Amino acid sequence: MRKKIVAANWKMNKTFADGLQLIDEILNTTPVNNNVIKIIAPPFIHLAAIADKLKSKEGFAVAAQNCHHLKSGAFTGEVSAEMIASTGAEYVIIGHSERRMYFGETSSLLAQKVNITLANNLTPIFCLGEMIEDRNANLHLEKVKQQLKEGLFHLSPSDFSKLIIAYEPVWAIGTGVTATTHQAQGMHNFIRSEINKKYGKNISENTILLYGGSCNAENAKDLFACLDVDGGLVGGASLKANDFVAIANSF
Repeated sequence: MRKKIVAANWKMNKTFADGLQLIDEILNTTPVNNNVIKIIAPPFIHLAAIADKLKSKEGFAVAAQNCHHLKSGAFTGEVSAEMIASTGAEYVIIGHSERRMYFGETSSLLAQKVNITLANNLTPIFCLGEMIEDRNANLHLEKVKQQLKEGLFHLSPSDFSKLIIAYEPVWAIGTGVTATTHQAQGMHNFIRSEINKKYGKNISENTILLYGGSCNAENAKDLFACLDVDGGLVGGASLKANDFVAIANSF
């Protein structure tokens, strides 16, 4: 049985004090489904404090939103996987569409980030997805297949089995538009079938696939009811405690 996960991507939001307040609000909002893993991905400034706050809380974990692809060095402003691991965080979001678009992150770079993340015993949450022009041209499956191949399919079966994949229809991020359940299930099933071709049935059936794209308290129940959707990577709706807890309780 695959784990159910809801990951909160705060992006570049919340001051240090505001972030700690939001965590307190989430912890004080009841009921919280302890059968769902709730991963909090705050800005780097919050990692250590939030990891410390959540370390004894059942069903919670912490993720970084990014990491550098090298171990260390003269890279002003960057944060390494080793540094992230030292805070108590357990996960790293890699390849978010905003990193690909705004910072020019390529598949070859993201493959290196996956490698360094795994080398530091962190779990990658690897994001992939298509632009609206890809879907309109009926190229969305090919686009996602290419991102899988170039970013992840270099991994050994044992390493691949450690990661999480988040499907982001880029046209649905921050737009208020959500993929229909048919679209979400169709792409998640396609991703699982491609993993099956590469790594076999056992790994494909145990790979956790998340939906990311304007997932909120209103649509989460329908999305999470899809056979191949194991949870969500949540953006704006994760910035309000009641909404995030409601999404986590949607299974």
